[in-house]
Order: sequence, then C-alpha cells, then structure tokens
Amino acid sequence: MTKSFALKLLLFVAIVLGGCHPKNKGIPAHYLPMLEAAFVKAGANAIEIERALYDSPYAQREGMAFIISHMPEHDLQTLTAAFLLENAHYAYHAREVFPWGRELPDSVFYNDVLPYVILNETRDNWRKDFFERFSHYLEGVTTIQAAVDTINKVIRDEVLVDYSTKRDKPDQSPYESMRINMASCSGLSILLTDAFRAVAIPSRIAGTPNWHDMRGNHNWNEVWIEGEWYFTEYYSSGLNQSWFLADAGKADPNNPETSIFASSWKTTGRHFPLVWARNNHSVPGLNVTERYLAIYQADEALKASNLNKVAIEVRMFRNANARSGDERVRTRVELLLGKDTVGFGYTSGPTQDMNDVLTFYVDQNSEFTLAYSDFAGEPVQQTLKSGVDKMQMQLNFEK
Repeated sequence: MTKSFALKLLLFVAIVLGGCHPKNKGIPAHYLPMLEAAFVKAGANAIEIERALYDSPYAQREGMAFIISHMPEHDLQTLTAAFLLENAHYAYHAREVFPWGRELPDSVFYNDVLPYVILNETRDNWRKDFFERFSHYLEGVTTIQAAVDTINKVIRDEVLVDYSTKRDKPDQSPYESMRINMASCSGLSILLTDAFRAVAIPSRIAGTPNWHDMRGNHNWNEVWIEGEWYFTEYYSSGLNQSWFLADAGKADPNNPETSIFASSWKTTGRHFPLVWARNNHSVPGLNVTERYLAIYQADEALKASNLNKVAIEVRMFRNANARSGDERVRTRVELLLGKDTVGFGYTSGPTQDMNDVLTFYVDQNSEFTLAYSDFAGEPVQQTLKSGVDKMQMQLNFEK
C-alpha cells in the first residue's frame, strides 16, 4: 500500500465511519470500531469491502457489518463485493422462504447461517447453487427438525461425494470435493454445513484434535434446533447419535489436545484447531466438551435403563452372500411392536465406520418386526423373537 493511498484510506475511514454519517443507517454503533479496523486491514481492497457494506439493502446491512467485522484478514484483502452481496442475498432469501428461518434470532442467523465459509477451505461461491439444489427437497416441510432429517437423507445422492482417504486434502471446499467425488471427514462436514446453511438451518462444525486415546482427530456437524445444539454427520445415524459418542464422552475439557471444539464466525478469544494447519488460528472456536460429556452420560443412563432388554444390531448388505464392509447399504429401518412403529434408524453404508451399527432395544423374549424397503422400493418386513442375548441381524437389500 502506498503512503498516499494509506492517507486516503484513513481519511475515508474517519469520515464515513463517523457515527453520524448517513451511510451508517442500519448499522449499530458498536460495529463502527470493528468496521474501521476491518477497512484498514483490507488495504487496497477496502473499496470492495465498503461497497459490500453500503450496497447492502437496509434490512441486510447489520448482517453484512457483522460478517465484515469478524472476517479473516486474507478475505478482507481478496473477496469482492459481488461475492459478499450474493452470499448475503441468498442467505436472507432462504431466511424468508422457510418458516424456521423466519423464527431464528439474529445472533444465530448472523453467526451460523450467514457466513460464506466455515474453516480455512477455499472460498467457493456455493450459496446460490446450494439453495437451488436443496430447497426443492423441503417443499411442504414445516419444522426445522424435519428439514435437518431431509437434508441428511439427500446430501450424499445430491453431491455424489463419499468418504475416502485418497482425497486431495483434508480441508476441501464443497466444489473441490464434488470435483473428485471424495472427501475426508472435514470435507464432508464442510459440505453438509453449507447445505444446511443454504436452507436457513444454523450449522457449524465440531471436532477434536485428538481422541482421548490419542489415535487421531475427527470432525462432524452440529445443527441448532429451537435453542439447542445437536450433533449429526454426513452419514447420519440421527441427532446426538453416532459411533464416536463413547469417545467424545471421554474427552478432557481442560486439555486442548483432547477437548471438543465448535467453530464460530464471531471472535471468541480462542481458535478452532485445524490439525492440518496447526499454526493457523484464523477460525474462532468454542470449547463444547462439557456438553458432549453430558450427552454421553445421558446415553449411558439410557443404556442402564435397558438392562432388562436385548440389543438388536442391524446391518444391511447388498445380498445374502455379501460380507465385506464395502458391500453394506445405508437405508432406513423401522422397529415395529405389533402394528406400531416405536423406533427407526439408518444402517451404515460402505464408507462408514465398521463400529457404526444401527441398534435397537427390545424386551427379552418378545416379538418384534424390522421393516424397510428393498432395492426395488418394495416393502419388506421380518418378524422375529428376541431371546436374552444380543442379536446380530443381517438384512439383504437385494433378493
């Protein structure tokens, strides 16, 4: 930045960000010092950032001020006004289109729907595309929980990305993953959170740098539903249900290496750990370990209440001759007692952890039915009787 340009920039900041300037209508005063700092960090790109702020519709101006106030310095220096304005336009449009969006508090919408990026991934312009890809699946859906379930069901078949250690890098952006049809747990989490945000579902990424036994890291997703955060995954087993819960329940909230963190757009005073870029502290984070300990403890209490019940482990394979993990099929299975559906879940697909097994609990020595649809969409029911020991069921997707 030349000296003359720097002087002009400082003059601009002093004049425009003066609290009484007419351009500041719609921007609460507490943002002005942060905006001043952001404009200075933007350097020669300040004109683009200024245009994004002041070309925003009045009703969107505070949201844009929030985004700019907490933007990473690299983004301040490189992103265009057009990029930021389109992102905001479709985020606000989704907020108006979907009933759960209209009910969101501004603070949640700003931090967990409006941001155009989650971690340090490439800044793809995904918002318009993802709104158009996923919004039609939600026609007739009226609740945010049903919307979460719907996006979880369709995400894989819509973007055609699966887990693979052969992916290019862990922190792939949506289009980087879609180009090669594979991603790490982090890349899958980025895809799913962007899909949620595109339809006004507040979402962020959670994860740990290392499990309690130091065997490696893992990232997953969280969604905000009526005031509470729940965890889910790209290959979902349901809200607050996953193979990793037992490991998360052993995390140490006082050890940053084995704590569980959630991402944030707003500055928090600490950072979300990027294990592939340990020195990159640009992503704000929250230590949410205590919540996972509580979820784990509640899950353990529920299992203890099932001591007089039998665990029914359900795996779905392509056919009766299949045995390997990559021949597993992900599909919805319902548990019926008599004619009543008392539970449901999803079997694990070929890329999910082998320990991720759909499990139901039924009374000892009782009759129950497992119901699902086969590869041709035909309904299938199997009525069985439990004993006193765990049952391992292999269902076949093909006849």
